[in-house]
Amino acid sequence: MASLSLPCYADEFLLRPEITFLNHGSFGACPRPVFESYQEWQRRLEVQPVEFLGRHISTLLAEARTRLAAYLRTAAGNLVYVPNATYGVNIVARSLDLQPGDEVLASDHEYGAADRAWRFVCNKRGVRYINQPIGLPLESAEQFVEQLWAGVTPRTKVIFLSHITSPTALIFPLEAVCRRARAEGIMTVIDGAHAPGQIDLALDALGADFYTGNCHKWMCAPKSAGFLYARPERQALLEPLVVSWGWESQNPGESPFIDYFEWRGTHDPAAYLGVPAAIDFMAERDWPSVRAACHALARDARDRVVERYGQALPATEAWWSQMTLLPLPPCDVAALKARLWDEYAIEIPNVEWGGRQYLRISVQCYNGPNDVERLLDALDTMLPPVRSSS
Repeated sequence: MASLSLPCYADEFLLRPEITFLNHGSFGACPRPVFESYQEWQRRLEVQPVEFLGRHISTLLAEARTRLAAYLRTAAGNLVYVPNATYGVNIVARSLDLQPGDEVLASDHEYGAADRAWRFVCNKRGVRYINQPIGLPLESAEQFVEQLWAGVTPRTKVIFLSHITSPTALIFPLEAVCRRARAEGIMTVIDGAHAPGQIDLALDALGADFYTGNCHKWMCAPKSAGFLYARPERQALLEPLVVSWGWESQNPGESPFIDYFEWRGTHDPAAYLGVPAAIDFMAERDWPSVRAACHALARDARDRVVERYGQALPATEAWWSQMTLLPLPPCDVAALKARLWDEYAIEIPNVEWGGRQYLRISVQCYNGPNDVERLLDALDTMLPPVRSSS
């Protein structure tokens, strides 16, 4: 693998140059060639909407799904496009036949919107939604699985987990979880919002029953491009949030799964059709090398913050990729984040988790060592380093 120096390809992104943008993880950023492809699809729609949406869209979406499925290493019939991972979580949570007294087991590292979706459904149905504590630091997959399984009971019907967590930026060992859950008859639902593009992903091999992810984050696709994957034997369990022409279709497609979720009323499909351009963008730029360079820069930032403040790390670097936590001493981290933006134009989110304060840094190919230096210089001003007394 060739080594890359960061920043690389920075001029291909639309980000304002005066900003130090260290928050790719929240909404992503779309490079110019991908954004231009997205806009071209919108123009093609508008010059003849009836022809585009009435005659061509099924074929165009099938082609885009085929490209995404190959990238995710599954069959095109196993996934549908959805606007985002939260939308996919809602589909699954509302569809499953959960009964009063059943339990859905999650970790205490889950994304707030997904937690809310599950609690909403579970509260209506008399189902318990449990956020099982997963203590830090994480040291092995076996340790993680044993901590999670401490919350499993005979009433556990579903395990819901992030692939890469939003608050703690950790890569959970899902293969081991899915394997054990399947052996015990427990369905697995995975929130993969941060995984596609940031780590290598093979959906069939992973073994989850359902997996929903974003393309607009780490794949750099246009906004509102996500997907929902379902194993073939689980697809009949899912019901559309919006019932439209795909239900009782007069022109059935390859499966009810595709029909139900592809046809949900008039919407702009350009973001989905732009996903192949994002896949091409990564392939043409040796993305494994990009990820490795980004990981190295994130590691440098993390190590230098640890050196300054002496706070313990939540996990070793094997547990994260391009996004990681920077542990801070006790402080008003929300006020710190606000000052970083207001005074230094540094965009980086804050995290309070487990009674501790962090910044969550995301490194993408447009970032470079100067971005880390600006962050550290700002922190030195606002939060002076803890100096050794020796």
